[in-house]
Amino acid sequence: MREYIFKFRFVFFLLVATSTKVSAQNFKFLIPDEAIVQYAGSIGYFSGGVGYELFDNKKGNLDLLYGFVPGNKGGVLHIATAKFGYKPWTIKLKDWGRIYPFNPAIFATYTFHKDLSFKFPSGQYAHDYYYWSEALRPHLAFSSEIELDAKKLLKNSGIRAIGLYIEANTNDFYLINYLQNMSALTVTDIFQLGIGMRVKF
Repeated sequence: MREYIFKFRFVFFLLVATSTKVSAQNFKFLIPDEAIVQYAGSIGYFSGGVGYELFDNKKGNLDLLYGFVPGNKGGVLHIATAKFGYKPWTIKLKDWGRIYPFNPAIFATYTFHKDLSFKFPSGQYAHDYYYWSEALRPHLAFSSEIELDAKKLLKNSGIRAIGLYIEANTNDFYLINYLQNMSALTVTDIFQLGIGMRVKF
């Protein structure tokens, strides 16, 4: 009888261990590949979040970020951002790094604030008078990044690479205003700059 109980316990243990391993493998995709911090750039005075490398060539990125604007910088704002970027070209810097010279991206921000909502109040304005959302903004962006091989610079740190980037972006509202007022506005008037760092694991 004891032998049967031992066998049962052993088989049960194997099933639990196997199930746990399979479950962990199934959710492995949720573990981010990068940690990101950024200053300015339409997503907060300071922002931080995680990034996921996409595609087999790892040239695509999906970034999820939270940004904060303090009260003394225009009012307290909390901003959520989802960004998709692509790195079509690579310039290798010997064996210690690489440059991604021109990286297009699209992203959307949602600003959480008591005075902002997804749509303008329907009873306050005529139907479709305002065609844009108060809180949701789609953006177009372009960045340049230099990536340093951390396995050579920071040995045994667990960090694969460190990327430093500068990004210019604009949104739908700025673009439409520029197209309607090209005599008064220049391209530099509608683009915002941000700088950031990616730590890649």
